[in-house]
Order: sequence, then C-alpha cells, then structure tokens
Amino acid sequence: MTQTIQSRAIRRLKIVEGQVRGLQKMIEEDKYCIDIIAQASAAKEALSGIEDLLLENHLKTHVIHQVKNGREEQAVEEILKVYKLKRRK
Repeated sequence: MTQTIQSRAIRRLKIVEGQVRGLQKMIEEDKYCIDIIAQASAAKEALSGIEDLLLENHLKTHVIHQVKNGREEQAVEEILKVYKLKRRK
C-alpha cells in the first residue's frame, strides 16, 4: 500500500471509530432517532470513502503490477469483482 493512501485510510478509520463511539453514546442516551440515523449515514459514507481509497491503491499498485507481468486476465477479473461489490450498495 502506498504510504499516502495508508495514512489517509488510517486517518479516516479513526474518524469512523469516533463516529461509531458517538453512535453508541447517542443510543445509550436515548437521543432522537433521526439524529442517530443521520450519524449512522455519515459513518457509512466515511467507510465508503475508505473503500474508494483502497480501490485506488489496488489499481495503482497491484493491477499495474499484474498487467506489467502479463496477468491481464487476473487484473480484469479483480476489477470486475470490485465493480460488482460497489454496485451492490
């Protein structure tokens, strides 16, 4: 994993961690449901951003390496697999 993407992903994971702790506290404190749902939605978006970073890293590193080493079919299969996973959202 590239150092830049790794540090960005870790920073975002720490944000998600705080959001999840906040969600737990909101539920424990019996906060308004709509506020909890809004916070949960924000956490999901943050996780989606982490997925995007990981995909970017994979394309910039592993897929390029596969193509350069004559494994284009494997690269295409992985790209399609990720595409299908992202479409399920």
